[in-house]
Amino acid sequence: MYDFAVLWDWIAFAVRWLHVITAMAWIGASFFFIALDLGLRKAAHAPAGVSGEEWQVHGGGFYHIQKYMVAPENMPEHLIWHKWQSYITWVSGAALLMIVYWVGGELFLLDPTKADLALWQGIAISGLSLTIGWLLYDYLCKSPLGEQPTVLMVLLFVILVVMAWGYDQVFTGRAALLHLGAFTATIMTANVFFIIMPNQRIVVADLKAGRTPDPKYGKIAKLRSTHNNYLTLPVIFLMLSNHYPLAFGTEFAWLIASLVFLMGVTIRHYFNSMHAGLGQPNWTWAVTALIFIVIAWLSSLGDFGTYDEAAERPLTAFEQQFASADGFDDAYNVVQGNCSMCHAREPNWDGIRWAPKGVYLETEADVAQHAQQIYLQAGRSHAMPPPNAIQMDAEARAQIVAWYRAVE
Repeated sequence: MYDFAVLWDWIAFAVRWLHVITAMAWIGASFFFIALDLGLRKAAHAPAGVSGEEWQVHGGGFYHIQKYMVAPENMPEHLIWHKWQSYITWVSGAALLMIVYWVGGELFLLDPTKADLALWQGIAISGLSLTIGWLLYDYLCKSPLGEQPTVLMVLLFVILVVMAWGYDQVFTGRAALLHLGAFTATIMTANVFFIIMPNQRIVVADLKAGRTPDPKYGKIAKLRSTHNNYLTLPVIFLMLSNHYPLAFGTEFAWLIASLVFLMGVTIRHYFNSMHAGLGQPNWTWAVTALIFIVIAWLSSLGDFGTYDEAAERPLTAFEQQFASADGFDDAYNVVQGNCSMCHAREPNWDGIRWAPKGVYLETEADVAQHAQQIYLQAGRSHAMPPPNAIQMDAEARAQIVAWYRAVE
């Protein structure tokens, strides 16, 4: 099992690496094409069907870009499709979610203080909930509301707020925000897979057959691409949130996540307006700063209970197998002497007001729940405790390793 823990952590690292790389490619392409589209200008003597053009300079050369509102008269010999960035980002993200939150569900997904769920139930909620947003959103887009973009975006925001609250009722704060990000990213990738790409294939098929493409397909694809553009920044925040306990480890994590979507709108509105030549609405930065201040304030509120309340909580079956393993008492004492002064509900290390990463290592249940992380961070590696804080000796690390390896 201990060899598997090391291998599994490296697999998670590799998948996360792939996910970040493809996400950068997808987001970069999205930002580029939205800015390009908004910056197009009418040009005299432009070929038939060209709605606008733009000149750009990069890498020592000049680029002359023209956009056909529907399609050119003939099918180009060389046509690049921008789709794989989106697909691989979603597939790698889904794989990472399974690795971290399904396989590691007893630690990262389930919160026994919120809901009494078996791991399979949590996994079922995790997987099935990701489809709900796309189905409802797609229905709204295809309804008459599709002609009212502002109303549609408000309704989408309401859906996201409801999901943020719902996730926070059953999952850990970390998992709740991550799943809200995955929920939103699923909508974005489904837009590409089910709407944008099929519509573009229809246009290409019409060109090959010598038919005049219907402009409605381009209009529909443009609407979905615009929605994706406004959702991008909040998704990035939610994916990064698991590194910041003040974002996920608070009573108001769901509200913080909801407000982040408003920040995403104000920031993108500024850049979209600027790229479209409509001026620079600087008021958006004031609104963004105000929302950010409210978020920071919310992160400092809430009551997460006391040590006594945590100590009274019965151990889960998962925790019990580590608490009853040979060497647990020795490992627990090591953690108490080297880790718990920072990883406490009320840290007593100078300068630390909140437990790093939101990880508590005070009670027996705390230590048993985080067994694998303790093994990897302080047993197999010297990542914890920080060497400039406490020097954990080799014997103490060996006791942690022996305890973890005692569980088969």
